[in-house]
Amino acid sequence: MANSFASLKKNRSADLEKLNQSIEKINNPKNNFSRDDERFWKAELDKSGSGYAVIRFLPSPENEDMPYVRVFNHGFQGPGGWYIENSLTTIGQKDPLAEYNSTLWNSGIEANKEIARKQKRRLTYFSNIYVVEDKANPQNEGKVFLFRYGKKIFDMVSSMANPEFEDETQVDVFNLWDGANFKLKIRKLDGYSNYDKSEFVTAAPLLDDDDKMETVWKSQHSLEEFVNENNFKTFDELKTRLDTVLGNTPSPAMSAPSSVEATSAPFDGGHPITSTPSSETSSDDNLDYFKKLAEA
Repeated sequence: MANSFASLKKNRSADLEKLNQSIEKINNPKNNFSRDDERFWKAELDKSGSGYAVIRFLPSPENEDMPYVRVFNHGFQGPGGWYIENSLTTIGQKDPLAEYNSTLWNSGIEANKEIARKQKRRLTYFSNIYVVEDKANPQNEGKVFLFRYGKKIFDMVSSMANPEFEDETQVDVFNLWDGANFKLKIRKLDGYSNYDKSEFVTAAPLLDDDDKMETVWKSQHSLEEFVNENNFKTFDELKTRLDTVLGNTPSPAMSAPSSVEATSAPFDGGHPITSTPSSETSSDDNLDYFKKLAEA
């Protein structure tokens, strides 16, 4: 549905309600996009693994409904190599690894459950941001980028829209007028990037002029491409890759099963294939970790 800058300002209270509805759905529940895409911004870390920047989450892009999208992905190593793929469950479709993991879990065998844990899907969010402060790369300041982030940061967004205490005010952090800048504070903890010190500041307009903010709003990148079915591999393509990684011989009878019970990917009751990063690390760090191992 088309929207205008004027309607964006007028309907900002309704946008908060829409945000909360979407968050509630999440909390109660053909490609992996390039990590070298110049549209993306990422905080630069110093030698100690620390980083700091101030960013502002932006509202829904023009003619799009939500200010973020979420993508589920998998990354693990098997006898036949690495499986680093986006999950079709992102777009509400059957996914071969999701069904295989269900089979492992439902077997009741603890070794199988452990492998399913190692192969579980991981969650990544995508939003547009405006870079307010980036001392490591000041040329980024005042520009719009895509931002990839994990559940921990999204939980901070959610807590602003759904404050825990009565003396706290609801804030739609994606709002240009009533939102809040985000101080992204990264530190190394147990070998992984940790975001616990990050925080939103007092709500205030992004800029002091509506015309300037309209220019920012119209500079955003589309988010819908990340959940467009055309950008996901088919069930059969993913199944072929999964068979290769697991060291299985593909069988024509195994295409697009109609239920978990119909999935018959062989499993020999072995042990977990490899360890993965701590759950404290973000999806962004996880995928970087997997990519480096796959390219090693």
